[in-house]
Amino acid sequence: MIGFIRFADSLSAWFGKAFAWLIVLMAVGTGYEVFVRYVLNSPTPWALDVSFIMYGTLFMMGGAYTLSRGGHVRGDFLYRLWQPRTQAKVDLVLYILFFFPGVTALIFAGWKYASRSWGYGEVSVNSPAGIPIFQFKTVIVAAGILLFIQGIAQVFRCIHCIRTNQWLQADEDVFETEDLLMKQANEAEKGHNP
Repeated sequence: MIGFIRFADSLSAWFGKAFAWLIVLMAVGTGYEVFVRYVLNSPTPWALDVSFIMYGTLFMMGGAYTLSRGGHVRGDFLYRLWQPRTQAKVDLVLYILFFFPGVTALIFAGWKYASRSWGYGEVSVNSPAGIPIFQFKTVIVAAGILLFIQGIAQVFRCIHCIRTNQWLQADEDVFETEDLLMKQANEAEKGHNP
């Protein structure tokens, strides 16, 4: 059970971090579009669609990673007051009643949309450049599968917490800049005060 949780967390982290590089591509693409539009007076017909596609892909493929790190929005005003075991019981019920049916629907609907889109080579109707979007529809299925795998890991986390009354946390791999600066300052202070 713990092995699967670690596997799913690692898988979600790998995809989340890999697709996070789309932020750099979006920034370069937007910068290029601003330059050619306002300096060269020659706007591109594709920049807006490509930025939408990249942003949507980033958003979809980061969902499982966000779930693994407990980053999705929840109603914490009551939840945080409960014992971990109670939190886990509520989470388990909610995963079974809402999460898995929703993610399963996402996978099947995404498969339908993606297969149709690939079948006729769908392009964006909003772009004069005719940007292909069939590959983006496939991202819906991939994101759903990643969410489903991570959801199973979250259910295992709930079961573990119900047994131990302690949440099994994901490995920390992203830190706030302020936290890192405070840690460095504390270490530097300890180094000067033996």
